[in-house]
Amino acid sequence: MDNLKRWSTIGLFCAAVLATSASAQVPTPPEVDARAYLLVDVSAHQVLAQHLSDEQVEPASLTKLMSAYLVFDALKSQKIRLDQTFPVSVRAWKMPGSRMFIDPKMQVPVEDLIKGMIVQSGNDATVALAEGVGGNVERFVVLMNEQARRLGMNATVYKNPEGLPAPGHLTTAHDLSILAQHLIQDFPQYVGYYAMKKYRYPGTPAANDTNRNTLLFRDPTVDGLKTGHTDAAGYCMIATAKRDAPNLAGHRLLVVVLGASSESTRSAEAQKILNWGFSVFEPIKLFNAGQAVTQLRLWKGQDNEVGVGRHEAIVVSVPLGQAKQISTQIEFKDPLVAPIQLDAPVAQMHLKLGGADLTVLPLLALKGVDQASIFGRAWDAVRLWIK
Repeated sequence: MDNLKRWSTIGLFCAAVLATSASAQVPTPPEVDARAYLLVDVSAHQVLAQHLSDEQVEPASLTKLMSAYLVFDALKSQKIRLDQTFPVSVRAWKMPGSRMFIDPKMQVPVEDLIKGMIVQSGNDATVALAEGVGGNVERFVVLMNEQARRLGMNATVYKNPEGLPAPGHLTTAHDLSILAQHLIQDFPQYVGYYAMKKYRYPGTPAANDTNRNTLLFRDPTVDGLKTGHTDAAGYCMIATAKRDAPNLAGHRLLVVVLGASSESTRSAEAQKILNWGFSVFEPIKLFNAGQAVTQLRLWKGQDNEVGVGRHEAIVVSVPLGQAKQISTQIEFKDPLVAPIQLDAPVAQMHLKLGGADLTVLPLLALKGVDQASIFGRAWDAVRLWIK
């Protein structure tokens, strides 16, 4: 057998968490009045409940999450600035549907266009941003689809940046959850716009100045993200909330609700599933950020071991009262041979509850290890041959 392709596993029990023989009891989620939904524990990278989450549907204005992702990325890479102004094309001005009411006489700062796109769900603002970042709408849509592939949104196809109905313009609840989580994790400096309750650009009508995410007005723990509606898509929402838990401050859940029958229904169902998730699951922090989960044997390196872990705390979400059933299993390629780069993904951790898989997390090398001298490498080669 080729040792370089052999995978080994290490069974671990986390401190103060012991595996038992009792079977895990998974809570039954409530009935959700929507075509599809998905509840994700963002802190634990876990799906807690879902229904038809891989069914392709029209995303309506949830499309604007990807448009925002590209705008935020351009800001982060300093290709554009918040105080930079973009012109308003005739195409943007004439966009139907939700608008922030800008016109071709205006030069609008990027930050105001972002607020118009997010708070007012302005199709005109979205097109103006697409033209400013991508050069034109068509090129921007190419960038949207390229980014979707990079994020692993394999069932998503974008045809426009704003979300108006178009043949083949499709996504899934699962893909939308991937995008929403990346927005939160990749651009923490910008996602605060999604918590804004009201916005109106000076000199434009006051109509349509209130965020359609009504949970922002009802639940102080909700801080985003976006709503959408077309006749074909129904009423859609991605809502995220952060609440402190006994075992973890800032515990965040995210729900995707697609195809609800009304604006009030989508809000009520999103609130219901969020409350259910927070009430019946508890987050358990297993390892701190940067803490070594284990030390892996390393061959032909200047060190004989390398610690593996993650830059953020490793959290698992379990039904209340079942923390003692958590166990972990580390899978890694054996033998592990130097050189190893810092942050190289060298192992996977399977988190289990009563023997059932919960989630799988990649583990990164917490330091880089160079190759040993030629004599050290030769000696380890002999030892590996014997092994």
